[in-house]
Amino acid sequence: MANLDRTSLPASLSVLASPAADRWHFGIIALIAFLTLVDLFAAQAILPSLQREFGVSRAAMGFAVNASTFGMAVAGLAVGIFGRNLDRRNGIWISLALLAVPTVLLSTTRDIAIFTGLRVAQGLCMATAFTLTMAYLAEHLPAERATGALAAYVTGNVASNLFGRILSAAVADLGGLSTNFQTFALLNLAGAALVWTTLKRTEHMMPDRQMRSNGSWRSVLGSRRLLGLLAIGFLILFVFIGTYTYVNFRLVELGLSQMQLGLVYFVFLPSLFTTPLGGLISRRLGAGAGIVLTLLCAALGLITLMSSSLVVVLAGLAMVAVGTFLAQALATSQVGRIADTEKAAASGAYLASYYTGGLFGSLVVGQIYDRFGWNTSVLVLVAMLVLAMLFAVPLRAMRSSYRNGQETALSNRSRQPHP
Repeated sequence: MANLDRTSLPASLSVLASPAADRWHFGIIALIAFLTLVDLFAAQAILPSLQREFGVSRAAMGFAVNASTFGMAVAGLAVGIFGRNLDRRNGIWISLALLAVPTVLLSTTRDIAIFTGLRVAQGLCMATAFTLTMAYLAEHLPAERATGALAAYVTGNVASNLFGRILSAAVADLGGLSTNFQTFALLNLAGAALVWTTLKRTEHMMPDRQMRSNGSWRSVLGSRRLLGLLAIGFLILFVFIGTYTYVNFRLVELGLSQMQLGLVYFVFLPSLFTTPLGGLISRRLGAGAGIVLTLLCAALGLITLMSSSLVVVLAGLAMVAVGTFLAQALATSQVGRIADTEKAAASGAYLASYYTGGLFGSLVVGQIYDRFGWNTSVLVLVAMLVLAMLFAVPLRAMRSSYRNGQETALSNRSRQPHP
């Protein structure tokens, strides 16, 4: 299989790849992304079955399933700080190979505490592979191809949300919960083999003196706009996981079977086509206005989830997916711009905040659902999106300020005498 590192490609491809070669290489990148994160949300599709198997409350099972986000937050921050000396390719394939261990162990346990710990271990492995792959693509592809490669990687992540859930529901329905986790362990090993085959060993990350200084973290945490972005990331995954974890119980109430629950996740399909539009929205509207608009779409979708009509609920779920994926793409793109020289520290802080939001979403929404019902849960999720929109307003002001500054500079320059 073709190697993705530019040093292994013919000279013509390393500088200007043909469209066919790009499609081939980007397809491999998307597949690596899919196999890296396929475990993250797949268990959500079988949450009702897991709850019955473990005999715990919806909130307890939802928290256990989403405990992987805690591992994601910890590992993402740790790799950003300490991982600069790791060989990218070895780090990725070893992480994916190790991921198969907690995955297969999930098929053997019926203890909720052990299940939760294994999900945390999965998150640690997934986030390590995720972070190192993003670094590999940014550091070892030509600039004109890096953007397309990163877009392919994000698209693979979106696909893992869709097809991972469908596969999980189908396998659990046909072969049971143990067979489900064993199948995903094989996918983890397939991902490790794919990385071993297609990525070439790379140099260590260049030293980052900024990250060795506590001042970089003070700079990140002292920026109000960066803190606003951290809050937006926290709230986006809070809503996303709070919605797609517990909507399964609502769908069961509407009469869906386990297999049909898997098919429901075709609501993610539109997001495969809309998420790449994030760059266009940012250029046309600005990140702040774009985040507000996309989160408004998600909020309207959430409101429809209170309907008793299955068709209306599915349409609402599609709107929530489109809105949250786009908002996440827009927010992520702003971290590096605002952080300036503190990009590594800011990215690590954002990733930690993002996945921590998912953990809290599973815990808080589960408690609300158990005590007050589904409609109250939806209203809380809508309130979280409104709060995220408020945090996005300063980003719009920043864009206006930047534009005014450019216009002032051009005006002053035009008044200067020409040489």
